[in-house]
Amino acid sequence: MRLASFRLRDDRPDTRRVGLVVGDGRDWWLHPFAPGADLVGLLAADADEREAAADEAAAADGLRSDDVVLLPPVYPVAMRDFLTFEAHVDGMERGMGHVGVPDAWYAAPVFLFMAPHAVHGAHDDVEYPPETERLDFELELAAVVCRDVRNETPEQARSAIGGYCVMNDWSARDVQGREMSLKLGPSKGKDFATTIGPWVVTPDEVEHLRDADGFLDLGMSVRVNGEEVGADRSGHMGWSFEQLVSHASRASWVKAGEVLASGTCASGSLAESWGRTGRLEPRPLQVGDEVEMVIEGIGSVRNRIVAPTEVVPPAPRARRRVSQEVPA
Repeated sequence: MRLASFRLRDDRPDTRRVGLVVGDGRDWWLHPFAPGADLVGLLAADADEREAAADEAAAADGLRSDDVVLLPPVYPVAMRDFLTFEAHVDGMERGMGHVGVPDAWYAAPVFLFMAPHAVHGAHDDVEYPPETERLDFELELAAVVCRDVRNETPEQARSAIGGYCVMNDWSARDVQGREMSLKLGPSKGKDFATTIGPWVVTPDEVEHLRDADGFLDLGMSVRVNGEEVGADRSGHMGWSFEQLVSHASRASWVKAGEVLASGTCASGSLAESWGRTGRLEPRPLQVGDEVEMVIEGIGSVRNRIVAPTEVVPPAPRARRRVSQEVPA
């Protein structure tokens, strides 16, 4: 089942509806659920209850894709982005002058918290962020959590995964690099935009695409202005999503409505290529570029980069204080 959040083109901008997606490829229909339907609530519902609601929605007239604006499937209560693709880590480490994947990467899945207020819909324009000359994309698979989790094993956590969507974790690489040189961040290098969508696909829809180790093995690709610049498979993750949810829940809450992402797949960003070659090739993203990401069994997102419309205040510089010698 594919569940989408949307508004009609003539709705108020703050309107939010939930619908059932029917059809393949770009030829799909959207059948609205009853008013007040909650997408995370539908993901958490008993399968029979969810199917009954879907049958009711499908029996009513559907909307064509041209009639609607796809919204982010959820406005996450929190977002965590993991680092699960070994080959991507290797490429990024080379860009920092290191050879090979650090031993610490193998010990446990690490993640950073993202900015949930920065989510964009599948086809929204993305404004070029300030103070960067190295705008990049990151191709990722993400899971939506549908119930609260704490201290659960991977086997227990599996039922907390309500479904999957595509994620583009947009990144200002030069800003990110300055921040992380201080052993903190990234912060402003990441918090301006994250695309999630186009909808949430329930686990039963992709269950047959698991590999022998139980990992989802989905083809992933990214194109810039129609030209493929990266491709990988989600089966190359170092940890499964069940393991990611379990690890995040150790001595902590993972709440319903959170989004947990795989991290960038191999060749799923420009920075990885820059790290491997030592050159800014392909070039950083520019205004007017269109980035499209496709994940097998999930769907596609496509965003165009546009000129900024906001006036952004300058970053405040720290005051310098005279250092004082400590008495002997």
